[in-house]
Amino acid sequence: MSQGPATRPAPVQGVFVGMPTPLYAASPSRLLAWLDCPRRYRFAYLDRPRPPARPQRAHTSVGVAVHNALRDWWDQPQRSAEAAAALVGRSWIDLGFRDSEQSRRWRERSQAEVAAYVRGLDATVPPLGLERTAAFKTSVLAFFGRIDRLDDRAGQLVVVDYKTGRHRLTDEDARTSLPLALYAAAVWKMFRRPCLRVELHHVPTGTIAAFEHTSESLTRKVREAESIAADLRRADARYAAQVPDAASFTPRVSPLCQWCDYRAHCREGQQAGPEKVSWAALEENTDDRVTDETQSGGRIDRDGGGWADGFEDGSEGDGHAEGDGDSGAGAHHPAQS
Repeated sequence: MSQGPATRPAPVQGVFVGMPTPLYAASPSRLLAWLDCPRRYRFAYLDRPRPPARPQRAHTSVGVAVHNALRDWWDQPQRSAEAAAALVGRSWIDLGFRDSEQSRRWRERSQAEVAAYVRGLDATVPPLGLERTAAFKTSVLAFFGRIDRLDDRAGQLVVVDYKTGRHRLTDEDARTSLPLALYAAAVWKMFRRPCLRVELHHVPTGTIAAFEHTSESLTRKVREAESIAADLRRADARYAAQVPDAASFTPRVSPLCQWCDYRAHCREGQQAGPEKVSWAALEENTDDRVTDETQSGGRIDRDGGGWADGFEDGSEGDGHAEGDGDSGAGAHHPAQS
């Protein structure tokens, strides 16, 4: 089994006798990395120094440019389709493409898609938040992440997540998305108002996949995240104790191994099939997990930047995780025990 380069364990917070067990701080990326593949989780979050990842892929470059343009569009004096297209051009990253011609074609394609998408928005009503850090705490979990867009539609809070892959999304994708549900729970906690509707906006087609949660369904998602966090706490402890890798971080071999940023350090992943070229996701209708920015290993920083880094070390961050008072309208918040 390939172990990759020599590493040292990541720092572990000290615990003294009588101290309560610290909350486990986790982002959507961290939770989902474990579910996808424990070996990839170890490479990304535990090994220090972190094994070198492959160069950025073209679909990530597209996703970064589109997300940045849709964020900055709301700051423009004229919120027009032409302004959105120009922002894509200014945000463009020429990495991962087969050649300059392919990059040019995808830049123009992305400009047209973003322009068409913003034509369907009400430019006179800005969102409540853009790339807003959101967080909540339970008795075991300190969750944090960053929401693409938060809308207040006549009093209804709505979590919006942009998607840029070729894979078409369905309402079932919105219903089953763990990150979207956790974002909604975090918004509810922060604003002390119920947040139940979550939406996936597929920018290439302008379609929207949506789901209306209940407090019960959000509670189930929060409990799911707590269960994953408990598994991660045990795995992290075994790693810190230098328990043999095979006991905790067996790779979950699948077709996703052909896309993994860390396959150069994983023999089993290499045997799953040939590596995909860096522009392959532009030409294939891939598994959404390949192009999902939440699971891109940090290439698109969706976990709250420096504040998130401090939060993982056990600090309180900027206070967004607080708000343990009334959750609004007499409703039972999903993160409450």
